[in-house]
Amino acid sequence: MLIYMLATAMTIVMLIATAFGLHQEAARVRVKANTKRLDGFAHRNVYRRH
Repeated sequence: MLIYMLATAMTIVMLIATAFGLHQEAARVRVKANTKRLDGFAHRNVYRRH
């Protein structure tokens, strides 16, 4: 019985850790996409040849 409780607890902890990791990764990608979009806009205007 104890082994099942430990396995359940570990499963729950790993699910929480996975959700937290996915949340952080999504935030990192969101920030990277916003930065890339702004950088691309700045470079397009600064280095544009007429």
